[in-house]
Amino acid sequence: MITLIIEDEKPAARLLQRKLEKLDVKVETMLHSVEESVEWFENNPHPDLIFLDIQLSDGLSFEIFEKIDIKSAIIFTTAYDEYALKAFKLNSIDYLLKPIDEDDLEVAVSKFKTRMPKAAETSNLQLDFEQIRQMLSNPFEKTYKKRFTVKIGQHLKVITTEEIECFFSENKGTYIHTYENRDYLIDSTLEILEQELDKKDFFRVSRKFIVPLKAIKEIQVYTNSRLKVILPTYREDEVIVSREKVQDFKSWLA
Repeated sequence: MITLIIEDEKPAARLLQRKLEKLDVKVETMLHSVEESVEWFENNPHPDLIFLDIQLSDGLSFEIFEKIDIKSAIIFTTAYDEYALKAFKLNSIDYLLKPIDEDDLEVAVSKFKTRMPKAAETSNLQLDFEQIRQMLSNPFEKTYKKRFTVKIGQHLKVITTEEIECFFSENKGTYIHTYENRDYLIDSTLEILEQELDKKDFFRVSRKFIVPLKAIKEIQVYTNSRLKVILPTYREDEVIVSREKVQDFKSWLA
């Protein structure tokens, strides 16, 4: 089985690749834009399966289909809710809402493998591009992530964004720090979280931290034209606004 990922964010594509490898699905190629994808399809055999993000850096991924007759089965990966996806859900193998749950991913891959003998008959999608484009533009409003599910032993805990004091990365892991002064490991990256969180409420102050506006207790002037953010309970490390982000941070506060 030849598999292709078309995903706007490279870290998100790599994360999906790692999850697929756990399911013994080898990803041959990863693409990140409409232009790059069109060029690739023009010069390469089409894969058996495509994992397709809707919003790419240079436009909607459906623009690829307007230029190329895609011969592959498709599983959509998207941050848009299920109601907006109903118009074309039946024309694809499946769709996965970000952040992608590993159990949902396994079900989608199994569904594809079951239908694989019929791929030649079912994979040539007949999508209404204009209808989809209208749904994904105003007044359609992007929905942002409001809660996270974390695993604690054999139990699952739901944490809402109202409970989160900051997100931070450490030792290649990404964590939620709550107002209860507890840390929870999540299956994501700060790069992905930047796309999923409402930018009015959250700001990535550095490579290590994303902070919510309402959690900022105090802001202090720091060395080298930087700023230091004081949070209610987080004390493991200093939360420093990197110099290149200071101006954007001040604008965000305003």
